[in-house]
Amino acid sequence: MKTTGFARRGSNRCRLIIPAKKATTLMLSLAWIVLYMAVVAPTFAAESQPVVVFAGSASQQPLEDAAEVFQAKTGIPVILHMGGSGAMLSQIRLTKYGDLYIPGSPDYMQKAQALGLVGNDIAILAYLVPALLVPEGNPLGITGLQDLGRTGLRVGLADPDGVCVGLYAVEILEANDLASTVRPNLRGMVESCAKAASMIPLQLVDVVIGWREFASWNPAMIDAVRLEPEQVPRLAYIPAARLRNAANPQGADAFIAFLYSSEGRAIFKKWGYLTDEFAAREFAPRARIGGSYTLPRGW
Repeated sequence: MKTTGFARRGSNRCRLIIPAKKATTLMLSLAWIVLYMAVVAPTFAAESQPVVVFAGSASQQPLEDAAEVFQAKTGIPVILHMGGSGAMLSQIRLTKYGDLYIPGSPDYMQKAQALGLVGNDIAILAYLVPALLVPEGNPLGITGLQDLGRTGLRVGLADPDGVCVGLYAVEILEANDLASTVRPNLRGMVESCAKAASMIPLQLVDVVIGWREFASWNPAMIDAVRLEPEQVPRLAYIPAARLRNAANPQGADAFIAFLYSSEGRAIFKKWGYLTDEFAAREFAPRARIGGSYTLPRGW
């Protein structure tokens, strides 16, 4: 997938990516807006068939809130299955079940496209910025990637073979020639973003290479240390697509339309997520957005 162009600061425009070989970023069509307006109508609300979502846990907090608000407005339940993006994709393949796939980065959406599991339109819900997560107050004084090789420092990350943020972490270490220095300090690789975010509050490690957004999940216990812009080779976004075999395609489209509405975007912002590309680029102006990365051997 390839994205081109980005919204101006403060823009409420939303984009759909058409999964052709040369994908193009488009504004959210008027039809999606009309669809969202329709879901609040009594005739739509009368339908109670749930929308089944398989999602990477990078979006767990806002999706849980959004599902609750959406059901209250429409009467349509949203069933969330959350975990590592790779594990969720495997469940979709094995069960042939579900209406929406929302991985934690475009890497796994590309895999879903290659497998023919998703429909034609891929929506960008929010952007994710890599950062170092440390205990509140940063007691060890970690200031950047160069500190991760300190003797005795306990470094955590998600499994790069099945979790998006783990893959991005490896890409960052490799791009900055720090993999061999930091690997002796790794203390386990967990299987989801949610578990990676919990490593700091549980005092399992001293620092986690994760998304800056994780700090907003538990601000009383987690601080985010910003990386130098030139140290970030790639920024991520959270894509969403209706599954081709969706049992409730109308409900699935309605939920995506809600996530795009001003109310849906406000939920993501409440949890510290960036909803426009311009804001994300301020953290790493020269970084690629989206795309994919092949995990090196040995990880």
